[in-house]
Amino acid sequence: MSEYEMLHYEELFAQQGYKAICGVDEAGRGPLAGPVCTAAVILPAGKCIEGVNDSKKLSEKKREKLFDVICQEALAYSIAWASVEEIEEMNILNATMLAMKRAVEGLSVKADFAMIDGNKTPELSIPCESIVDGDALSESIAAASILAKVSRDRLMKELAPQYPEYHFEKHKGYGTPQHRELLLQYGPCEIHRLSFLTKILGKKADGR
Repeated sequence: MSEYEMLHYEELFAQQGYKAICGVDEAGRGPLAGPVCTAAVILPAGKCIEGVNDSKKLSEKKREKLFDVICQEALAYSIAWASVEEIEEMNILNATMLAMKRAVEGLSVKADFAMIDGNKTPELSIPCESIVDGDALSESIAAASILAKVSRDRLMKELAPQYPEYHFEKHKGYGTPQHRELLLQYGPCEIHRLSFLTKILGKKADGR
């Protein structure tokens, strides 16, 4: 898909009269540890940033470079979180919706429409629409996916020295073979999502 095709949804909703359209995405729904991160981004009308795409399709080095460019070029951006405790309390879907709501509400420029990656929308005070695979179809959502992914990866790297036995700097909390082996060896720590670990640890996931 060309860069300008990535503006299809932005242009579609702009034609309906919306002026401040934000793209919203998350990172970290699947990992076994750490919070979920979301971002909301409002780009200038017609703005394409070279290289912006679904964060999963980009190298870590490329995402890091684009993070700074997006922050500079955006009219507004916001990064928000839902904690491990919130994930455990309300489940990962509801925690993600809460974090998305926080991201939209945290924008310094008030959005009047939100495009949400996926097939669910959070409860917002503005109109919104979910777009399946939006991070591959919308410039704004793709930009949000990069901000969320980089922010979460950075946090997991920062947390890694507190829990050196788990090597969070390598797998960022995702359920890699290495991470699963370390869980079996050491058990969960305080930033693990216990509800995600029952298949790996069985009853042992009920406690640390």
